[in-house]
Amino acid sequence: MKKPLVILTGPTAVGKTALSIELAKKINASIISADSMQVYKEMNIGTDKIKPENMGGIKHYLVDEYEPEFNFSVSVFKDRANECIEEIYSEGKIPLIVGGTGFYIQAVLKNVDFTETNESLEYRAYLQKLEDNEKGCLHNMLKKIDEEAAVSIHPNNVKRIIRALEYNHFTGQLISEHNKREKDRESPYNYAYFCLNDERHLLYERIEKRIDEMIEEGLVEEVKALKNRGLNKEFTSMKGLGYKEILDYLDGETTLEEAFILLKKSTRHFAKRQLTWFNHEKDVIMVNKNEYNYDNNKILEYITGILKEKNII
Repeated sequence: MKKPLVILTGPTAVGKTALSIELAKKINASIISADSMQVYKEMNIGTDKIKPENMGGIKHYLVDEYEPEFNFSVSVFKDRANECIEEIYSEGKIPLIVGGTGFYIQAVLKNVDFTETNESLEYRAYLQKLEDNEKGCLHNMLKKIDEEAAVSIHPNNVKRIIRALEYNHFTGQLISEHNKREKDRESPYNYAYFCLNDERHLLYERIEKRIDEMIEEGLVEEVKALKNRGLNKEFTSMKGLGYKEILDYLDGETTLEEAFILLKKSTRHFAKRQLTWFNHEKDVIMVNKNEYNYDNNKILEYITGILKEKNII
C-alpha cells in the first residue's frame, strides 16, 4: 500500500506559506520546503524565509540547513527530502511538501533517477568558461542538440543548460527524452498535488510589494554581508533572485534603481514560468483563490475534501 504525500505549490508570492501552516495543523503534517534558496543559512530576506515564530509549531525541514558556500542541487534535494519523509512517517505524520521549485517536487514525487548522469566538474567548468566568455552561447549549443529542451529552459538558467549538455555529452541521449520518461513514471506515493493560484495582476502587485518590503528590511545589507564573506556569482546560492541583481549593483555593473527594476521584472517572469511548469504537470489540482473569495478556510475545506476522497487522511 502506497504511503501518503501532500504537495502544495504555486508561483512566488501567491500565499503558500500561510496556507501551508493551517493545512499542516489540519492534517497532522510536517512540512518539507521545496525551495532551492530557503535551504541556505544567512539568506533570509532575499528568500522571504519563514521565521521560526511564524511556523505555528509545525516542524519544517530543508530550511536553514546548508551554508551559502554549499552547491545545493536537485539530486541533493531528492536524497535529503526522502530522508525527511521517512522521519515524518516514523512520527506518525504526513509529509507536506511546500514550495515553488517544480523540478525538485517532480524529483521526489516520481522518484527521478539521477544515477545515469555522469558528473564531471571538469566538463562543467569548461562549459561555464564558454558561457562566461560569450553569454548565451550554451543555450545556442543546446538548441542545435535538443531544441525541445532549449525551448523549456530559460537562457539565463545556465545551471540547467549545463546539466542538459552534460547529460547529452556522457550518454548520447537527449535530456528532453529523459525528462519525459521520468515524468511518466508512476509515483511511489498516494499523493495529492495542489497548485495555489491567483489572478495575474494581483500576483504581480504582491510581487512588487514583497520586493519593496525586502528592500526596506535590508536586502542590500544582506547581500553585502555575503559578498564580504567571499561569495560571488560563481556560487549556486548567489544565483538566486535578489542576490544576483544586488551583486551586480555592488560590483558596480548597475545602479541600485536598475537592480530593483530588474529584480521586479525577473521575479514576474519567474512566476510566469512557474505557472507554465505546474500547468504542464500531470495530476495537478489548480486552486484559484478568487473562486473561494480569498477565504483560506474555504480553500482548506476543499483541499481536505479531496484528501479524504483519495484516502490520504
